[in-house]
Amino acid sequence: MSLWCNRVAGAVGPIQNWGAIFPAGAVVNRKGCPTEAQRMDYSAVEETFIDLSLRAGSLILDAFNAPEIETSWKDDGSPVTAADLAADELIREGLKQAFPGTLVVSEENSGSHAGSASRFFLVDPLDGTSGFRRRKTEFTVNIALIEDGIPVMGVVHAPAMGRHFCTDAGGKVVERSVDPEASSCRVVARHAVSGRNNSAVRVVASRALRSDSRMADFLKGIQVRNVEVMSSSIKFCLIAAHEADLYPRFGRTMEWDTAAGHAILRAVGGRLVRFDDRRVLEYGKPGFENPGFIAHAPGTVV
Repeated sequence: MSLWCNRVAGAVGPIQNWGAIFPAGAVVNRKGCPTEAQRMDYSAVEETFIDLSLRAGSLILDAFNAPEIETSWKDDGSPVTAADLAADELIREGLKQAFPGTLVVSEENSGSHAGSASRFFLVDPLDGTSGFRRRKTEFTVNIALIEDGIPVMGVVHAPAMGRHFCTDAGGKVVERSVDPEASSCRVVARHAVSGRNNSAVRVVASRALRSDSRMADFLKGIQVRNVEVMSSSIKFCLIAAHEADLYPRFGRTMEWDTAAGHAILRAVGGRLVRFDDRRVLEYGKPGFENPGFIAHAPGTVV
């Protein structure tokens, strides 16, 4: 936030309308930017994201391994499980306690969908619910911090896969291996920017779109090594971990579906752009709806 602010202020002069973003009485520097006191404590965000995602993942994994998965149905006909709701409550309450006054927008809390702020948290407590109900292991816990439309920090935890990705306070991505049975969590990689070319592109795609003609049309002219089909935001993380290169998505998604994964991808130099005009996807849009998009590794031309 502060780096962006100082660059803008240095280019165009002091910004006068910080009141729309920061509370009355905020102290600003000589460039008209908020001082250190107004910045988010990213170290605290990192610690909170790790703690809440691991706790939510443990709760969800217990439900996944139970004989039956308790399920109800939303007004739009989509499923929601008891694990979705329990993880949602855990994460929302944890964020509110750690960062009082910061808006929390969550998929499972419809009352939060009318909220608007320049800085807020976006939560999808269990991405991939349909697959979760079918005992597919790709479901994820997702939490992101949005500042001025940009996902600046995020965590994606795939408890059944034992994989955990989180941006750290310095803006890098740390991958952890999680063993819930041993209650252990260890750092296995620190992912950095890595350039690629367009030869033998590895594609990840959603199960719902595996037979979509738009996918075949989009991939024409691209030399594809393989296409791996899976659910949830783990696809973003595979790109960040240099295990995939391209993730095209057609049709409507919601911001909580993409924000955490976008933060992970962004931290390693990847991009998530709108399908229609190739502009970087922004957050805090009316209704929190996304258009079709393309997520890609650095160096992969789309």
